Amino acid sequence: MTRVAAIDCGTNSIRLLVADADPATGELVDLDRRMTIVRLGQGVDRTGRLAPEALERTFAACREYAAVIEEHGAERLRFVATSASRDAENRDEFVRGVVDILGVEPEVITGDQEAEFSFTGATRELTGRDDLAKPYLVVDIGGGSTEFVVGAEHVRAARSVDIGCVRMTERHLVHDGTVSDPPSEAQIAAIRADIEAALDLAERTVPLREARTLVGLAGSVTTVAAIALELLEYDPAAIHHARIPYHRVRQITHRMLTSTHAERAAIPVMHPGRVDVIASGALVLLAVMERVGATEVVVSEHDILDGIAWHVALDDG
Repeated sequence: MTRVAAIDCGTNSIRLLVADADPATGELVDLDRRMTIVRLGQGVDRTGRLAPEALERTFAACREYAAVIEEHGAERLRFVATSASRDAENRDEFVRGVVDILGVEPEVITGDQEAEFSFTGATRELTGRDDLAKPYLVVDIGGGSTEFVVGAEHVRAARSVDIGCVRMTERHLVHDGTVSDPPSEAQIAAIRADIEAALDLAERTVPLREARTLVGLAGSVTTVAAIALELLEYDPAAIHHARIPYHRVRQITHRMLTSTHAERAAIPVMHPGRVDVIASGALVLLAVMERVGATEVVVSEHDILDGIAWHVALDDG
């Protein structure tokens, strides 16, 4: 066993996994897994810069994570930063802050690298299951971007496109600092148009329709799954590998798009940081299912974070 730590810093959240990895058996045993909504990508689509308050929220989470990593005695740490920090003009300020707190430089990875990590994390434990046909299409709906990966044992093709739940919300639903509640038909149509254009772009390099199993990752997907399962509290064990049919995703997406902030916030499994962005995230998932003709989505709690941990353990970059 190798004790490793992995941090995934995205547009909406920053997450930590400390785990013992056994490459011989393919087992990854969680010691600590946590997530903090920091909204690092706040305003990046509009300004091109990371906001000072967003940086401070992120650095506060980093200080908390540094204490957890030290407590567990992880041997190696890898910090991966994704969409928001790729896009920002002042990303050097972000890098310096992370180095000061954690002692490692965040790797601002490409969308293709992000997709490969997501695929590894989501599919490593699906190997050998005869109820899930290959190839897989892994879809990781993040805050700033969505990654599409098709493969079986290994990645065949991957593409990252700029349709995340935060980016779509800020671009189409925020006016004068206020989120439309609920959005108008015109606003929904504008989001849908962006998503369809991005799917066209993804299909240029990724054969989306050739996949036999759709695997969905990240907070928008797991939240939709938790609502579909009618959970009274968020339960990762119940959500992991749940199979949510298309008609339930369609129902929940409609509900998110027609409800108020207060109604969404009252849903027991809704994280406060997702209340304003879940409608856009659910709409991305629904559009993907319709594009590929998926009758269900297999939901995975294991994603890019687990993929990063495996790459640390195997030390293969």
